[in-house]
Amino acid sequence: MGNSRRWEDLEIPLSQSVRKTINSLGFDFMTPVQAATIPLLQNHKDVAVEAVTGSGKTLAFLIPAIEILISRPERWKINEVGAVIISPTRELAIQIFDVLQKFLEHCQLKGLLLVGGDTVENDVKNYKEKGGNIIVATPGRFEDLLVRQNCNLLGGVKSLEILILDEADRLLDLGFEKTLNNILLLLPKQRRTGLFSATQTKEVEKLARAGLRNPVVVCVKEKVNTQISTPVSLSNYYLVSEGNTKLGTLIGFINNQGKDKKYFFFFSTCACVEWFYIVLKEVFQDVNISSLHGKMGKKRLKVLDKFRSLESGLLLCTDVMARGIDIPEVDWVIQFDPPTKPASFVHRVGRTARNGLTGSSLLMLLPSEDLYIDFIEKNQNVKLFKKIVDWNIPDVLKIMRNLQLKDRNNFDKANRAFVSFIQSYAKHECSLIFRIKDLEFGKLATGFGLLKMPKMPEVKNVEIENFSPMDIDFNSITYDNKVKEVERQKNLQIYLETNIWPSKKGKKRHGNTIPWEQSKKKKLDKKLKKDYLKKKAEENGKKKKKKLKIDEEEMASLAKDLALIKKMKKKKISNDVFEKEFCNDFN
Repeated sequence: MGNSRRWEDLEIPLSQSVRKTINSLGFDFMTPVQAATIPLLQNHKDVAVEAVTGSGKTLAFLIPAIEILISRPERWKINEVGAVIISPTRELAIQIFDVLQKFLEHCQLKGLLLVGGDTVENDVKNYKEKGGNIIVATPGRFEDLLVRQNCNLLGGVKSLEILILDEADRLLDLGFEKTLNNILLLLPKQRRTGLFSATQTKEVEKLARAGLRNPVVVCVKEKVNTQISTPVSLSNYYLVSEGNTKLGTLIGFINNQGKDKKYFFFFSTCACVEWFYIVLKEVFQDVNISSLHGKMGKKRLKVLDKFRSLESGLLLCTDVMARGIDIPEVDWVIQFDPPTKPASFVHRVGRTARNGLTGSSLLMLLPSEDLYIDFIEKNQNVKLFKKIVDWNIPDVLKIMRNLQLKDRNNFDKANRAFVSFIQSYAKHECSLIFRIKDLEFGKLATGFGLLKMPKMPEVKNVEIENFSPMDIDFNSITYDNKVKEVERQKNLQIYLETNIWPSKKGKKRHGNTIPWEQSKKKKLDKKLKKDYLKKKAEENGKKKKKKLKIDEEEMASLAKDLALIKKMKKKKISNDVFEKEFCNDFN
């Protein structure tokens, strides 16, 4: 096919139904990743694809999957599964399924979505009654249904032609390695497999070796400089701000850029999202503002759909939104807190400048974090340009403190946000740059609008400067929620009488009760699944016994070394004894 990116120049022509959908979506040309990948999958090749976020990976696997199924002479029965697409999160799976549905409007194939949020019983019912030739699923739910006796999905996948693992690096980051290996054991070996990822790690390569046969590696760099990890249409900036003026700098930036744009804000924790959402709602009362984080459950989907439909607005989120989610025409991605994992930087900024559009990103750093600029350039191949702060910086301390004085719920959220930020900071992967001892706690507390410094281990022996706590009776701050306030007053009275605040730990939690028959069936399903997977693993693992023995010996040696280190730290053995014992392991 050469370098052509025209759909009509594909070696194997696309079917009329697929071309019709492509035309209706307005895609006149293939993106580089589509031009490189579609012919390979059409020609029965396994592929391992690395491409920058926003490069059109979804169509790169959906189109060949549909074409492969359409090309089969026999008509597909409703419960025959020809294609399976595994996605790391519910939001990503729904997004892929929505695109798939547009293609299925013009052909006879059936699609099925299997994700958390709905009951397993409903998924089983939908598969049995409506079928699913192409399944889009999250790994946990798909594995669950594969081994269920009352579903027979395992029988359906015997016809499998193609398996797609989307966002493979994220699948592994979220701890799905064991689940994916179980799925690979249960699926037919004679299939095409596509592994798509924004980054190639050792773990991704290991998964590729387990699930792909002689794959063609496709590495697409959609940029002028092939060493850069973000699209050429994305401009990346940074600025340095003190902790006490950071939020004011952000608000001034929005006023300077304009409220008629679409902004993504990334924060380090769910608690930070919740608190700064309240503050920004108060500051920008004429702007659409939404918040989204991992603890919101099914509500996340409604928030996402609403923000997609807006022409302008602010979305505050954690890294739950850092990968794959497609939001049209985002103007700015602002990282209020740098990501704890360096690789997340590229994924975050990839929420803008998607599908060839232009976009910008801004990274906000504290003065002690300026080495991160060089680190990102070397570690992630991303060049950042300094943004000069030439706009007015409003003082928002009074606004934040008034919000807390009006409602104790806000007081709680501000404190939780600050504590969670410090705890997250302590776990940062770039611990040589992001060091707790370099933080100016007083300025940070002012930046969070705190009324007083919370009691926490990190600040116990630290002299706090640049922070003025409010001189008030904090017990006088009440909840707007009447029920919570009545409960608090009861607890306060007990505290005043006993000097001990009532603990919630003594309260018994009653779990959800289910009928005995259902409980028994659930346990049986679990045992059958365990036995089945064990049997499959034994069949596939006979050749690995020798390697396992070596691994066990290595683990025993490691455990011995750790025990020695612990003894030395507790001064149960001298340094000389430690050196002698430790070195003996290498002799």
